[in-house]
Amino acid sequence: MNKAIRISVVAGILLFTSCANDIKNKKEGPVSNKPNVVLCGNVLTAEEQAKLTPDAVLKDLKEGNTHFVSNSLSPRNYPEQARKSHTGQFPEAVILSCMDSRVPVELVFNKSIGDVFVLRVAGNLVNDDMLGSMEYGCKVSGAKLILVLGHEHCGAIKSAINGVKMGHITGMLKKIQAAIDKSSGFKGEKSSKNDQYMDLVCLNNILLTINEIKTQSPILKQMSDEGKIRIAGAIYHLETGTVEFLE
Repeated sequence: MNKAIRISVVAGILLFTSCANDIKNKKEGPVSNKPNVVLCGNVLTAEEQAKLTPDAVLKDLKEGNTHFVSNSLSPRNYPEQARKSHTGQFPEAVILSCMDSRVPVELVFNKSIGDVFVLRVAGNLVNDDMLGSMEYGCKVSGAKLILVLGHEHCGAIKSAINGVKMGHITGMLKKIQAAIDKSSGFKGEKSSKNDQYMDLVCLNNILLTINEIKTQSPILKQMSDEGKIRIAGAIYHLETGTVEFLE
């Protein structure tokens, strides 16, 4: 066998082997050296929820935020969780958040399907519908914690400070005026361009919302006084993803 023939034979063998491997990979899928990741498909049960305390739920949310900040969220089997929760839900908390798209509530606390009730409205404000939802979440469905979650650089607070008036936005922003009034003692420029002033109004808005929940809902106040639930506040920091709890 001369040299040219030997080269042709070797090339043919290599080509056949390559094609065979391609066919095998297409059938079996790409090979990965990564270890298998176990996806969590569990959801909270009524028994598990009943054993929770308000303080334990608050601690759980804090730990969940630590996972979010460190980019170590729990891997989830969402279809499995959806199937397991389709006949009922037993969340541990009700979270009143702003509608801001930069505040992904469940992710921020490393939570998933069936874990928390989430109420969202610009400026994390409270009204009759929100109060009714909170009463349902706690009194009827057994949640142990209400968390009012504000965030820095809130557009609703900025608009309220700037006196924006537009359609239904006007009436909504009036509800933030109490927080602006409460911040009147601020020493510095009272402007939406001043981050420190914005932060103070944000803080006062959360505190006033908590007080409003307690004063406008005898049901939730009684549950809070009896230690059956806890009503707390927190501020989400956009740049770091950290939730600062107000305690």
